[in-house]
Amino acid sequence: MAMALKLIPHLIAWFGIVLIMLRGFSGRRSAVLLAGIFGFVIGVAGTLILYRSYPGSITFGVVKSTLGISFILLWGSSVFAIYRSTGRGKDTLRGERLISASSTACAVSCLASIVAGAVCACKLSSFATGGAIATVSLLLMLVSCCALAYAALAFEKRLPEPFRVSPAGMLAIVTALLLFSASSILRLDLFSPLSMKVMKGVHDFVHQFMESVLFPDHLFVRSYIWKSIGLLFSKEVGFWGGLIIWFTPAVLIVTAIAIQRLPSVAHIRQGAERRLQSAAAIRERRHRLVIPVLSVVFFAAAAYQSSFPSVEYWDPKPLPVTANQAGEIIIPKKGDIDLEDGKLHKYLFKQGEREARFFVLLSPTGELTVDLDACAICKPDGYGQAEGSVICYYCKTLIPLETVGKPGGCNPVPIAFSVKSESVVIDGTTLINSWGATVQATTRVKEGGK
Repeated sequence: MAMALKLIPHLIAWFGIVLIMLRGFSGRRSAVLLAGIFGFVIGVAGTLILYRSYPGSITFGVVKSTLGISFILLWGSSVFAIYRSTGRGKDTLRGERLISASSTACAVSCLASIVAGAVCACKLSSFATGGAIATVSLLLMLVSCCALAYAALAFEKRLPEPFRVSPAGMLAIVTALLLFSASSILRLDLFSPLSMKVMKGVHDFVHQFMESVLFPDHLFVRSYIWKSIGLLFSKEVGFWGGLIIWFTPAVLIVTAIAIQRLPSVAHIRQGAERRLQSAAAIRERRHRLVIPVLSVVFFAAAAYQSSFPSVEYWDPKPLPVTANQAGEIIIPKKGDIDLEDGKLHKYLFKQGEREARFFVLLSPTGELTVDLDACAICKPDGYGQAEGSVICYYCKTLIPLETVGKPGGCNPVPIAFSVKSESVVIDGTTLINSWGATVQATTRVKEGGK
C-alpha cells in the first residue's frame, strides 16, 4: 500500500501526458492511445530488465540522460518558437504536415510514454528481484496505466473544442510532467545537479579569473572586495542560476505565443466581421497559452520537490571515538554497531582543540570504506544516505554508493585505513590533518576570502 501511494504522482503525470497527447493529435486519438500504452509497458519492462542485469547506477544513468535530452530538445524548440513568432519562419507547411502525420503522432506518444514508464519502473526498481508480491504489484500498476489512459481519452473528449495545444506547448508540458515525476526520485532528479553545475561553473570561472588577472594576495585588493567575491561562491548562486535555466524554455514558449502576430483582417470590408475575426484569433491565442503556463507550474513543482525532497536521509549522530597510545583509532566491525550492515556510520574524533568528522560504510562491492564527512569542494555540511547513494547536504549532489571511497569531485574524501583482528584501524594524526586541510581549502574563499 505504501508503494502504491508513492506511485500516485507518477501515475498522475502519466495521465496528464496521455491527455495532452490526445488533444495535441486529436485527429489520431486511437493510434496515440495505443502507442502510449505500448510505450509505457515497454518503458517499464525494459527498465526493470536493465536494472536486473545491471543493478548499479547504470539504469538510473540511462533514464536520467534521457530526461536531460528531452530538456535540451525543449530548449531548442523554445528558441525556434521565438524565431517563428517574429514572422521570419513562414515557410513551415512541410513541418506542419510532418507534425500532424499519423506516424509522427504515434512516435511522439510512444517515446514520451517509454520515458514515463521508465521513471515509474525506477521507483519500483526493488521489484526487479522478483517474487509473487512484486509480480502482482507490477501487474496492478500496468492495469492502472491502461485504466488511466482510457480515462484520459474520456476526459479529453469533454474538453472545449477551442482548447488547442501547440507543438511547442505540447513538448513543454510533457517535459515538465516527466521532470516533475522524476523529481521525487533522488537518482533521477535534474534540478539539483543543474544547480550544482552552475555553482561549480561560477566557482571555476571566478577562481581562474582571479588567478590569471590578479594575484591571490594582491596588496590592492581590500577585504570588502574579497567578501563581495565570496558571495559568488555561495550555493545560492547555483540555485538562482539553475532556476533561470530551468524556467527559460517554458517562458520563451509563453512569450512566443503571446507576441505572435494575429492573422490579417485588412482584406475584410465589414467592420463587424473584422472585429469578430480579431476576437476569435485572440481567444484562440489565449487557449494556446494555457498549456505553456501550466508547464511553468509543473516546472516550479519539480524544482520545489528537488529543493525540499520528502525523503528521510539516514544521518546518524556522530559517535565520539578516541585513539590509543599508538595514535590509532580502533573501531570493531561487529559490536554495538555492525559496520557491514550497509548503512553509513558517523564518528567524531577529537585531538586537543582539533576535531574531525568521518564515517565508515560498506560499499555495494562488499568492501569497507572510511571517508571524511566532507568533500574537497563544498563546505563541510556532511552527507546523508538514501536510495543507493549518499547526498552532499551543501550542494545536493548525489554520489552513488559504488563510487564512495574514490577521490574527486563532490565525493567524500577517502582516508587510509587497515583491518586488523576484525577491526577498522585509522591513524588519528592522518585523520585530523586531512580534515584540517580539507576544511581550510573549502572555507577559505567561501567564508569571505583573504
